[in-house]
Amino acid sequence: MGESLLVTGSIGIDTIRTPHGVREDCLGGSAVYFSMAASFFGPVRFVGVVGDDCPFDLAEVFAGRDVDLAGLEIRKQSKTFRWAGSYALNMDDRTTDSVELNVLGEAPPPVPQAFADSKFVFLANTMPSLQLRLLSQVSEPAFVAADTMNIWIKDHLADLKALLRKIDCLIINEDEARQLAGEYNLIKAGRTILGMGVDIVVMKKGESGSVMCSADGEQFLLPAYPASHVEDPTGAGDSFAGGFMGHLAGRGTPDFATLKAAVAYGTVTASFTIAGFSLDGLAAANRTDIDGRLEELRKITTF
Repeated sequence: MGESLLVTGSIGIDTIRTPHGVREDCLGGSAVYFSMAASFFGPVRFVGVVGDDCPFDLAEVFAGRDVDLAGLEIRKQSKTFRWAGSYALNMDDRTTDSVELNVLGEAPPPVPQAFADSKFVFLANTMPSLQLRLLSQVSEPAFVAADTMNIWIKDHLADLKALLRKIDCLIINEDEARQLAGEYNLIKAGRTILGMGVDIVVMKKGESGSVMCSADGEQFLLPAYPASHVEDPTGAGDSFAGGFMGHLAGRGTPDFATLKAAVAYGTVTASFTIAGFSLDGLAAANRTDIDGRLEELRKITTF
């Protein structure tokens, strides 16, 4: 029997441009991608907020999946978070065309009392001060992971460092790791970040895979799943986190061997996200598909 898994993060209305086309006003947001990915592994407790203009019915989106939406707030007279972005031909370089924080610039939604006993917690990307406020509403979590981004590293470093002292794991991309650590070499960057208080740091390198380092000196490197078709990379990092945390919560023990398997599950789960726009790729997959890709990844990385 696994442990309870809570996610707090954004719900967004996205407009995405890639070399494969344009999708306007589609469903996005870190909590949405994370929850869809984590639901392959076990139940998810969802905390997020939208405005009363939100065109999506999340109960319908997650129909048939064990995602508890008791923490979803629909805030009257507020507007839903919006993001628009464009991807270059290599599908790795992304430009943010516009951001409207809207409801994300307001107070965060409360964590329902029924969720306060959650043991595994993922604080998806938002202002570190908000992540700290949300975490303070969970009584005794066993394992907390968080995401962050370049803006918070640059402008909210004190709050971010306070957060790092209260969580177990930071999941970020390689550019953010270098920025936070002030080190170009990723192994050195990882060690520097570990020195800020976390026990585990996972640094994602896009199509080159990921690197995980622990405060005990252990390291793990894994390439990305060899995807032949990338349609939309949006949400890949949050889907990685969903697979990662979903596996950990299912096992209930975040020892390094389980963390390694969690990185592998995060990797293959994200490979479904990038195959379609918005949630199309993830929604079309099932757990058998994910396990199949895990075995493929295992074969090509064993020697």
